[in-house]
Amino acid sequence: MKAIVVVDKNWGIGKNNNLLFSLPADMKHFRETTSGKVVVMGSNTLLSFPGSKPLKNRTNIVLWPGAEKREDCTIVHTLDELFSEISKYPEDDVFVVGGAMMYRTLLPYCSEVIATKAEADGGAEVFFENLDLQPDWSLESEGEPIETNGVAIRFCVYKNASVKEY
Repeated sequence: MKAIVVVDKNWGIGKNNNLLFSLPADMKHFRETTSGKVVVMGSNTLLSFPGSKPLKNRTNIVLWPGAEKREDCTIVHTLDELFSEISKYPEDDVFVVGGAMMYRTLLPYCSEVIATKAEADGGAEVFFENLDLQPDWSLESEGEPIETNGVAIRFCVYKNASVKEY
């Protein structure tokens, strides 16, 4: 399993259940990376999407205790149910896409994090773990900065040296 995230220079990821920036180049990168794959999220992330609809061209799995089943995505109620569901897919096809609690909970189980680093302060209320300070995580690759919508971003890949089994 992998995680994919946009962070600001303070590793912030969100404010008011929304993204910090509108970054067209990152949205394109996200679409290309996750299209045809499995995306795993918490209920607030699903609710933050337009019309609270799941992402198109992907298998959407939502951890949402107490929620009713839906036709347009797979709802799981517990972490055990989530692990059982994602184990049906190739590990490299599963992407954690948010929010903060899902990232925090599932990060130890991720082999890789694809992080878009924005060189700006988004005034975040919620944060991603600063992988530069985590002993088991190392920066594998860092792209050249590109500008999108007035913000410089870099596409980075971090690897986890001690992936937890689920």
